[in-house]
Parts: sequence; structure tokens; C-alpha cells
Amino acid sequence: MTETTASGGSVEVSQSGSIATLTLSNPGRRNTMTETMWRALEPACARLADDASVRAVVVRGAGTDFSAGADISDLRAILRDEDSGHHDGGAVAAGEAALAGLHKPTIAAVEGYCLGGAWQIAAACDIRLASSGATFGITPAKIGIVYPTAGIERLVRIAGPATAKYLLFSGDFVDAERARVLGLVQAVHPAETFWDEVDAFVQRLAARSQLSIQAMKDIVDTIDAAGAGDDSGAELRIASDHWQHLMATAGDAEAGVGAFLAKRTPEFTWNGGRDTQRRTRTGEPAS
Repeated sequence: MTETTASGGSVEVSQSGSIATLTLSNPGRRNTMTETMWRALEPACARLADDASVRAVVVRGAGTDFSAGADISDLRAILRDEDSGHHDGGAVAAGEAALAGLHKPTIAAVEGYCLGGAWQIAAACDIRLASSGATFGITPAKIGIVYPTAGIERLVRIAGPATAKYLLFSGDFVDAERARVLGLVQAVHPAETFWDEVDAFVQRLAARSQLSIQAMKDIVDTIDAAGAGDDSGAELRIASDHWQHLMATAGDAEAGVGAFLAKRTPEFTWNGGRDTQRRTRTGEPAS
């Protein structure tokens, strides 16, 4: 499957077994993201959400770079919100939200440059793995723009306000190990074994109970989004009740416990689609 842009670049989706790979591709431009590439993320994620054969998604760049960020020559169109007329997200926010809202586990595999808006793509994934040669930078202060609010909010949640300010104010590049120390990535692997490590990790996730993973993704995201608000306890109870009910009826728990007692590898079969996802009070699927 491929979502192709009209301006030289694409968001490509491929699949090997139960693992899908979403590849950012803009040859010769370090996979810089054009407006149409940003907009291609939403339909690509929708197809991945509906495909029951996909159990985990890897997000990467073509070649040796993740992405050098948004196409600066296309920036006003990329950031413009058609409804409000403001330049606070636009296609970037829509693409980021689509990836963050995918109910299956998502892993950003970062080598080379991950700069500017590309960080929003990586940050929207559940887990970030980096090659030892990766370089990160969030650079709006270098070109006089205000980073989209959604991206700032996610950065603050991931790394904390002080680190967010350090990265946003300075625009400094940080290497992979520094990014790990700052909390931007969960693991750094040697460049020569990076893709073997990514594949081994993603295969482990695909072999786990998808009911457990999707439930815990929803619950963690609910806790993260609710913060200390008055409704945080109620939302968490709704999420817990939904998934506890599915756990009691879906069969993965029986398969897992039975395999553990029999000392054999479990075979989990549940890979529920959107119809099994929890609904928020607005009627939209929970992210």
C-alpha cells in the first residue's frame, strides 16, 4: 500500500507478517515532509487500524534519515488550519493526531536526522528506538515560528517542562544518547545492529496479547490525558470497566494462563478492530 504525494514524496505502507511499516519517503531531501505527505498520514493510519492482520506498526524514514521535518518552503500551507485560519497545526496536527490515535502499538525507529516536525511524528508513537547515530532537534526558534501547540503539549508530557523549554528555546541538536537521558527515546542501539534490534523488539510485541497491549495503551493514555482533573477518576473507571469486560470474554486470558501452566508458548488470537475500542463521551474512539 502506498499514499503518494503529487509533489515528490510519499508515505508508504508495507507489511511483513503481522508487522506493518509506515515509511516517510522524500528522496534527496532527507525525507522532508510536504503538506500532502502530512495529509497522507491520516488515511494510512485509518487503513492500518482497520486491518486485523496488523498487530504492530513501525514508523521509519526511507534510507538513512527518519526525517528532517516539515518542508520549510511549504510551511504556511502545512501549518494553516482551514477552519480557524490560524497557523497552529493544520496538516501537521492532523497527521500527528492520526498516528497517536492508532489503537495498535506504534514504534518510531529513528536513525539519522529527526528534526522539527519530524519529532511530532516520533513523539506520537508509543515507543521510540534510536540508532546510536541518530540526531534530534526541535528547531522553531531558528526560523522564527511558534511550534504547534499539540507538539509542545506532547513534548512537555514526554520530557517535562524544563527539558521542553531547553529544546524549544535553543533549537540545539542532541545525539541519541543525550536524547535517551532527556527521556525522548526509550533505547539506543548500535548503528550496525539497529534494525535487527528493532525487528526483534517488534516481533516480541506482535507475539504478546494484543488485548493486553491495546487495553493498557488506552489506560495509560487516559491517565496521561486526564492529569489531575475532576473527571480523571471517572474516565479511568470507564476505561478499566470496558477492558475488564473484554478480558473476561475475549479468550486471551485463558490462552495465556493455560500456556503458562502447561509451560508452553501462548498463542493469542484476539486482534480486535475499531468496533472493540472504547468510545469516549463524545462518541469518538478513545486514543
